[in-house]
Amino acid sequence: MSSVDTQLEELQQTIADEVPPDISVTEVKYEGPELVVYTRDPKKFAENGDLIRRLASQLRKRITVRPDPDVLSPPREAREEIMDVVPEDAGVTDLDFHEDTGEVVIEASKPGMVIGRHGSTLREITQRAGWTPEVVRTPPIESSTVRNVRNFLKTERDDRRDILEKVGRQIHREEMSDDEYVRITTLGCCREVGRASFILSTPETRVLIDCGDKPGSEDEVPYLQVSEALGAGANTIDAVVLTHAHLDHSAFIPLLFKYGYDGPIYCTEPTRDLMGLLTLDYLDVAAKEGRTPPYDSEMVREAIKHCITLDYGDVTDIAPDVKLTFHNAGHILGSAVTHFHIGDGLYNVAFSGDIHYEDTRLFNGAVNDFPRVETLVLESTYGGRNDYQTDQEDSERKLLEVINETYERGGKVVIPAFAVGRSQELMLVLEEAMRNDKIPTMPIHLDGMIWEATAIHTTYPEYLRDDLRDRIFHEDENPFLAEQFNHIDGGEDERMDVAEGEECIVLSTSGMVTGGPIMSWLEHLGPQEDNQMIFVGYQAQGTMGRRIQSGWDEIPMGGSGGRTQHLQLNMDVATVDGFSGHADRQGLENFVRTMNPRPEKVLCVHGDERSTQDLSSALYHDYNMRTFAPKNLETFRFL
Repeated sequence: MSSVDTQLEELQQTIADEVPPDISVTEVKYEGPELVVYTRDPKKFAENGDLIRRLASQLRKRITVRPDPDVLSPPREAREEIMDVVPEDAGVTDLDFHEDTGEVVIEASKPGMVIGRHGSTLREITQRAGWTPEVVRTPPIESSTVRNVRNFLKTERDDRRDILEKVGRQIHREEMSDDEYVRITTLGCCREVGRASFILSTPETRVLIDCGDKPGSEDEVPYLQVSEALGAGANTIDAVVLTHAHLDHSAFIPLLFKYGYDGPIYCTEPTRDLMGLLTLDYLDVAAKEGRTPPYDSEMVREAIKHCITLDYGDVTDIAPDVKLTFHNAGHILGSAVTHFHIGDGLYNVAFSGDIHYEDTRLFNGAVNDFPRVETLVLESTYGGRNDYQTDQEDSERKLLEVINETYERGGKVVIPAFAVGRSQELMLVLEEAMRNDKIPTMPIHLDGMIWEATAIHTTYPEYLRDDLRDRIFHEDENPFLAEQFNHIDGGEDERMDVAEGEECIVLSTSGMVTGGPIMSWLEHLGPQEDNQMIFVGYQAQGTMGRRIQSGWDEIPMGGSGGRTQHLQLNMDVATVDGFSGHADRQGLENFVRTMNPRPEKVLCVHGDERSTQDLSSALYHDYNMRTFAPKNLETFRFL
């Protein structure tokens, strides 16, 4: 018998000893980081509201209780009991029963009403029906991504249970080494923006954090081939942790499965959905541009199937000697500062991912309060000495001024925007400005993936800023449903109609003008002097966006027969700072200055050479901490 089987037997006996004698425990197993307890008496478990909490506290594990399949009531009877318990105002749209696990997935417009105060309605559902309820939100805006992900995971439930059981056994395996160290190896995004990737290793465990592409480059992949990463075999990696879904952090996550990785990906739920959306689009763009994609859509599905989603603040075992906690990073939907607690109080490391320290219209600012942190790996995108962004109110005022000026001369505004984050921020600014007559009411056309990404935002309002979340809960106040917004879904014909029509605003991907529908808008609107392009996001070195921002007025476009044609840009070009999802230099310093506790060491990454070195130097001088601006393929040993 393996050590894990012995451990499960002991846990089952401990639980049986702790629960009242009239409650049976028929089986105990690991599924990912959770301990799943099967019982023939689910209703009695539910009646004792504190029992699961006490067991979780005593065993220091996340516990889920499920009914033994033998004692389940028929779905038809259970449906009636559930609908009798759940308030009608909850807006239940679907009930999906899974008899193999005794779970019922309840989809509702207002999940909070299904959950009840401190889970009271969930407990009543189990008391009455005997099934274990799981609650998901009905998207206020129909999202094909959310629907497809949920349907896919439903069809793959058997495979997922096998994956989770395997992961659970790996997490709870016996520790084999008496050695103690913590190492971080940089596989990308050092003294450069993009291709974020790191290995966090101990004698027992190796964790890959992020695996992204480099904007403006087609072939610069993280250094996955080295022995610290996949060089020793893909399955020497115990876990992958994804901080957020932007492609410079997520693009090559599916590639890991092509190389043979078969383990878990830890991320938030919206990050999982957005990763699916963005990586599938990444493949689509590569195919349209005649490039060979590095992996196929099947690998994207494998990545989604292996995702284990965590909420902010949940402390979760991901290896025998590593616990993971996600905290809000304020950057995009579901973005996370990832905190690793290593060993029994041995060492703590936090990876910022990409952060925004101050509150924005979309998100609460990044969390920087932790139980312990010895080392911080900190993004430095705007870490340069003079990288101070305009105040948000000033930025919005300037944006509206440029839009008004363009409108008055009869021109159209085109804004290259990232589908996730900046587009939704701009939608909120523009909707409010039109509602308050600060700019004329005109159509706002959303092209590329922006509408779909917006639908995903409304599916997970609990990840948004508090007041925005409350507005989304009330359909008549949901700003994303304003009538000015038009989803461009008619392709080139609709774009031509817009270009020949009245004054309007166009938000289009890609945000760095590296492909996608923005290229078509340049062709339609670029030659006219009355029109205006406004950059509101970071433009990386080597991208077309950076070149246009730097003054290029003639840009290469794909031509027929393999010939490159050139497009003359006569439209005005403006840059409005302050809308970035990244903290500026002051925000980064404030994040570190107010961090509790303040770290002993900081690695400044994800910025060009000047930005990382400037920030590293400033933090060293101002806060007397050890700082580094590492290069790619460096390894840092702690302890």
